[in-house]
Amino acid sequence: MTALPLHRVCFFLQVRPERLQEYKARHQAVWPDMLAALKSAGWHNYSLFLRPDGLLVGYLETPDFETARSKMAATDVNARWQAEMAPFFAALEGRPDEGVLQLEEVFHLD
Repeated sequence: MTALPLHRVCFFLQVRPERLQEYKARHQAVWPDMLAALKSAGWHNYSLFLRPDGLLVGYLETPDFETARSKMAATDVNARWQAEMAPFFAALEGRPDEGVLQLEEVFHLD
């Protein structure tokens, strides 16, 4: 069986500056069932980067981002995680996983 090609996805959100330390602490202890759900849904090489002013940049690789997002949205663990994380973000309507602003890839050195 041939593996599907992985597409690179980069997105950003804005974490409230007064919540940065707690946000980082929460990501030091991501729930094991959340980690398993991400992997099962097709999120690979997933990383989050945080600037001191709260700019959060996420990166992942997946065969199909919309499918991966849909699979996560269908899980109970994702609903619980998003509800707990929503207060950390500024200028966000709805759940964090629905408010990501995806960036267009314009260059990749490979």
